[in-house]
Amino acid sequence: MAKRVALYLRVSTDGQSTENQRLALEEVAARRGWQVVEVYTDQGISGAKGRDKRPAFDKLCEDAVRRKFDIVAAWAIDRIGRSVFDVSGFMVEMDALGVKQYYDKQAIDTATPAGKAMIHMCVVFSQFERDMIRERVMAGLERARAQGKRLGRPTIAPKTEQAIRAALTKGDQGMLKIAARFGVGSGTVQRIKADMAASAR
Repeated sequence: MAKRVALYLRVSTDGQSTENQRLALEEVAARRGWQVVEVYTDQGISGAKGRDKRPAFDKLCEDAVRRKFDIVAAWAIDRIGRSVFDVSGFMVEMDALGVKQYYDKQAIDTATPAGKAMIHMCVVFSQFERDMIRERVMAGLERARAQGKRLGRPTIAPKTEQAIRAALTKGDQGMLKIAARFGVGSGTVQRIKADMAASAR
C-alpha cells in the first residue's frame, strides 16, 4: 500500500510562487511511490509567524493528529519555520504522532537513521530553548524583586472589596456589571465571589 504524503508549501510574499516547490515534491513522491493526498499552501506568509497566523500550516498540524497522512514533505526546513524552537517543536511533534518527514533541500528523511538522529538533535534544541526561556523569566523576576517591585496579582483597596462583597450579597447585578461599576476586572469579582463561597462552607 502506497504511503500517503502531505505537501507543505510556503512563500513569504504574494509575488512569489509555490509552483517550483510543488513540482519538486511531486517528483520525489512519484519516484518513491508515495500518494499525494493533500497540498497545504500558505501564500505570502512569513515563516516567522506562529501557527495561528498560518492557516494551511495549522490545518496540516490538525490533520496530522487525525492521521490523514503518513509523511509530511516540504521543499526545505525553513518552509516550516524560521526559529530553531518552532522547527524543532514541529519535528518532535510529528515524530510523536508517527508522521515521517521529508525535507528536499537538506535531503532529510526521518525514516532513515540519519533522519532519526536529526529528530534527537531537535529534542535537545527544543529542551535547551525552553530552559533558556525559563532562565530569562526567573532572572527577570529576581531583578524585579531586587528593585522592590510587587509581583503577582494587583490588590484592590479594602473599601472597594467590601463594596463588591456587598453588591454580590445583594445579588441584583451580574459580575460584569459589578466589575464595571467598581472599575475592576471581572476576574477580581470572580475571585471575591469564590472567597465568599469558601468562607460560607
